[in-house]
Amino acid sequence: MNKLIILMLFFCFSGKMWSQTERYIYQTEVNPDTINLVNMKVENTFLDIKGNQSLFISESKLLRDSLTNVLRQQGITEIKKSKKDKSEFPKLPNGKSIQPTFFDYFIIKNGEDKSVNFVESIGSKQIYYQEDRKMDWEISSQVSEFNGNKIQKATMNFGGRIWTAWFAPDIKIADGPYKFSGLSGLILKLEDDKGDYRFSFVKKINIEKAFSETIKPDARKSTRINFQGDKASVRMEMITNKDPEINFDSFNRMNQRNGVMNGGFGNQSGMPNGDMGGQPDIQMGNPSPQSPSNSGSVMNFGNTNPIELRNR
Repeated sequence: MNKLIILMLFFCFSGKMWSQTERYIYQTEVNPDTINLVNMKVENTFLDIKGNQSLFISESKLLRDSLTNVLRQQGITEIKKSKKDKSEFPKLPNGKSIQPTFFDYFIIKNGEDKSVNFVESIGSKQIYYQEDRKMDWEISSQVSEFNGNKIQKATMNFGGRIWTAWFAPDIKIADGPYKFSGLSGLILKLEDDKGDYRFSFVKKINIEKAFSETIKPDARKSTRINFQGDKASVRMEMITNKDPEINFDSFNRMNQRNGVMNGGFGNQSGMPNGDMGGQPDIQMGNPSPQSPSNSGSVMNFGNTNPIELRNR
């Protein structure tokens, strides 16, 4: 463990992917099941902006990916098994487990060419597609206030949901959570008409050395329509070639499907600082206190309610 912590610190302060970043932190609530009555699940998502490019990623995925990079540096591709023969991803230096995420991908937006790239990882491999639908917002004259910011309402039908965004014209950033962008100000609040997904801006921080995701040169380019099939093809190739990196992918998909976590994912009484630079325990506040009902428990859930209901 000591060796792992040292490598984390080394990786944090050496690496070409570290640079000044503006991080916009959102409290994100998700309803994972529209059939059974369950509580909304809460996690942090980040909108990291550097120059003309932005990255949308969940805190848990960023943590997991940065730790995976450290493990790869050590040549570790096998995930340790627990006594119950279940895959166990290494814990953070503070002894806590990485929480599951409903956003097991990242999105890169380029302000110059207006491209929006949706990227998933399969082990060490990447597959991505460029969003081909336009952001056709209907801007309302309705205004309000949120956290001291004047906000204006806009709506759009996208991915089978009607989305309501509240953007701040005084914050001259035409960006927001997930794929959403194109308004004359940063989106501070975003919610779909069913109330299944809610993004609420918490705060902005500046990070000197922020780990960032990039699209690798050997990433497989797909299309939005063919993405699921191409993703299955990449995974099958890795299995056929006995690529050891498939172990990381198998764990990630298991974690995403079962949602195994040690409390604190929903019903949180506070928000993490979100000051992480992408490495565990580095520029990062402690996780928020667990509610008594969830403390020490293991909750299982799967997301049967994707953010996009229609692929058109």
